[in-house]
Amino acid sequence: MNKPKLQIVDDELAIRRFLRASLPQSDFELLEAGNGEEGMRMVAKDRPDVLLLDLGLPDMDGLQVTTQLREWTQIPIIVLSARGQETDKVAALDAGADDYLTKPFGISELLARIRVALRHASIGDAAEPVFESGSLRVDLPARQVFVRGEEIKLTPIEYKLLALLVKHAGLVLTHRQLLTDVWGPVYDTETQYLRVYMTQLRHKIEAEPAKPVLLITEPGVGYRLRIELVE
Repeated sequence: MNKPKLQIVDDELAIRRFLRASLPQSDFELLEAGNGEEGMRMVAKDRPDVLLLDLGLPDMDGLQVTTQLREWTQIPIIVLSARGQETDKVAALDAGADDYLTKPFGISELLARIRVALRHASIGDAAEPVFESGSLRVDLPARQVFVRGEEIKLTPIEYKLLALLVKHAGLVLTHRQLLTDVWGPVYDTETQYLRVYMTQLRHKIEAEPAKPVLLITEPGVGYRLRIELVE
């Protein structure tokens, strides 16, 4: 089988060398670009499976790269950036990035994020799956939700919110993304709606709603549905 292609777009040679030395060569085919224009040309030509993108590029901002790529491709984009402010993370995710790691980062965490991105890309191309994580089972085609083997009833909004998180399991969805997709664009700043419904979902799904292990808050950014091994 062909190895997944990882494309790195970063002008720092030291970072590219670090990634080249740290990422298992036996598992991935690595491609490199030093600026945004070159990176976008390579995406079009080489069709990588995951893009690792810096924001501070010499010719254009990584947000511009993300926005332009999203006009024609859904390649998973993981931002690797020294910009660690919540506003930077939200801006990148709202622009279309799938995940965000702040430099410096551990290679084990990066590999985990890459695996999630590859898994998400593969199920995105398939029929709607039956999703399982820990005690949670969501049958999307049947619109059924089970916790510890028992079916639970969700309101239409609760189900729509959970289904959206399931379809992006393991990835961060910003407040704006969730509000726009579930309630519509005119509600993209109504974060109190999201907090209320997330609290309701946690009471129905989590064993300890005050200590969630599935519906994870990314402070100041949004929410992530954690992928756990099935019990």
